[in-house]
Amino acid sequence: MVLEMDSSTKPAPQPQISEMFSKFALALKTRTVEFFAEDEEYEEESDYEGVIPLLDSPEEVITGQRVVVIKPDVIPIPKHIQQNCLSSLFATISSFEASYLQLQTAHSPFDSGNIKTADKSLVSHLQKCSEIKHNYRDYVKSSRLTPPKLPFGSQYEAQVNENQSILRTLGLLVDRLQCEIDLKDGQVSNMKQKLDQIEKENSLMKVKSLSGGGGDEVSLSISLFDSVLRDACKSTHRFCKHLIDLMEKVGWDLKLAANSVYPNVEYVKNGHTRYAFLSYVFLEMFRGFDSEGFGIQGGSHDSNGGGGGNKFYLRQYVEHGKVDAMEMLRKNPNCSFAKFCENKYQQLIHPTMESSLFKNMDQNEFILNSWKSSASFYESFVDMANLIWMLHKLAFSFDPVVEIFQVEQGVDFSMVYMENIVKKSVSTSKTRGKVGFTVIPGFKIGCTVIQCQVYLT
Repeated sequence: MVLEMDSSTKPAPQPQISEMFSKFALALKTRTVEFFAEDEEYEEESDYEGVIPLLDSPEEVITGQRVVVIKPDVIPIPKHIQQNCLSSLFATISSFEASYLQLQTAHSPFDSGNIKTADKSLVSHLQKCSEIKHNYRDYVKSSRLTPPKLPFGSQYEAQVNENQSILRTLGLLVDRLQCEIDLKDGQVSNMKQKLDQIEKENSLMKVKSLSGGGGDEVSLSISLFDSVLRDACKSTHRFCKHLIDLMEKVGWDLKLAANSVYPNVEYVKNGHTRYAFLSYVFLEMFRGFDSEGFGIQGGSHDSNGGGGGNKFYLRQYVEHGKVDAMEMLRKNPNCSFAKFCENKYQQLIHPTMESSLFKNMDQNEFILNSWKSSASFYESFVDMANLIWMLHKLAFSFDPVVEIFQVEQGVDFSMVYMENIVKKSVSTSKTRGKVGFTVIPGFKIGCTVIQCQVYLT
């Protein structure tokens, strides 16, 4: 049997779970909004008093709306003010750098006055940098209606000041470097004097070893002669350089002058014309080397036969080496060495050549005292003449006497008696080169040959 139940007794349906969660979430959302709304109202009341709220009551909530924050417009800084500010800053820094370098320079050598001046200048430049900073910061924070106060009125004025500071800095650097150069020059000059003194002492020691006798007498003599010859060659090179410099200063055509010394010579390079002048000086200075008087009238010595003469010239060599050549000429202008210098100068520099080289000097001065008219030229000539004079004395100390020789133009090159003065020159021809001219003469000491140096064509 089917039983029918009354609707009044029918149980109520159970609520769905999703509907319950929806109501709970809505209640939670409402409470959360009210909580944060209270916090926001508290913050607005504390920080922004007097602001009118947009809602009539805290219970009303605006949903689905965008919040737009409106910021005030930023006024850009004019470009010319930026450039003026940067230029003023760089100019002040450059001035600070120059003053700091001046402060450093004043410490060596110590100058209290310059130190105080540089110190005050440094402080003033630092104050200017600070003023630029504060003025610019105040300008940015203000309404920017009035430009900031800067040390310079315009960008160009600041750049001019910056360039002047850079020039002052460079000037101080140049002065410091020039002082260092002068100091180094003085040190170099002292070292050269010490070197000359050491070379003279070495020469005397070689002479003492020579006079000591023994089985190595001939070998030591050759070594000593070769050493003095090398010194004489170096000194002649220095004098020739002075001579060429004088020719260039007065406007000589060096190629034309070289052709007048050795015509019809083909030079490998244009700069090789200097070998013609070097040859001219060497051959003139060594003219008469094989005679006892060395071309000076009355300068010969009676050897009294054999070894006595050799000892006499060796003693002259030693005594001459102990005395400074310049001092000897000043104290004894009529000695044999002074006559030798005067004679060789007249052979080397004829009057026409001298008047051209020293045309800017007083006429009477260089006629009366011709070969002393230029200090550097005079000293280099005396140094060259002194070494060649000593080499001559040493040559006549040998037994037999040292022989001197040179080769004629056009002779075939021989490695036994000749040496090419242009050592880097390499001939591609299969035939032997021809001698253009002799630059440095050669010497024969017994069976030993010191090669002459030649220029090959």
